[in-house]
Amino acid sequence: MAAAHTILSFSHANPISPISSSSFRGVSLSLHRPKSVSFSARAPSSKKALTVVSAAKKAVAVLKGTSNVEGVVTLIQEDSGPTTVNVCIKGLAPGPHGFHLHEFGDTTNGCISTGPHFNPNKMTHGAPGDEIRHAGDLGNIIANADGVAETTIVDNQIPLTGPNSVVGRAFVVHELKDDLGKGGHELSLTTGNAGGRLACGVVGLTPV
Repeated sequence: MAAAHTILSFSHANPISPISSSSFRGVSLSLHRPKSVSFSARAPSSKKALTVVSAAKKAVAVLKGTSNVEGVVTLIQEDSGPTTVNVCIKGLAPGPHGFHLHEFGDTTNGCISTGPHFNPNKMTHGAPGDEIRHAGDLGNIIANADGVAETTIVDNQIPLTGPNSVVGRAFVVHELKDDLGKGGHELSLTTGNAGGRLACGVVGLTPV
């Protein structure tokens, strides 16, 4: 009986606990090391995301109105350079028509709710080449005998990104010729006295 007690005491005193503790710690260390490896594995995906950014930006506006005037305007900008605007509008009376970018992309009340010309610098109305002009002053487009106006405009004041981005604003084609602020009419320095709004369309981003 005493011998059995001695054996039990010996078994309890056997340093199993330090061995199992040491063995457990070894497993714990081996489990933590792969976690640090998984963190470094996420780095390549971060770098990959940076390479997806494209320098070119493109937008489009589809113009419609209460008359049969309709058209499409596309805008392309490379990096922070000027914006190239390609215009194709049909159903116009032959001759010049004021063509502007207006402040709001709101057509709930037709083209009237697009507001005034886009004018972030608080200037008076002018020609596209004037130092003093609205950013949205794009001059006139000329319709041919078939009522079609096709032209390309390159302008520095209508970017597709940044605080003065034109995305979400609206193009408007007018009934009359824009006098470019030089007509002497009471509306010359605000609208170019270009008359009614025939058609309009909101600028939206599109794939490059």
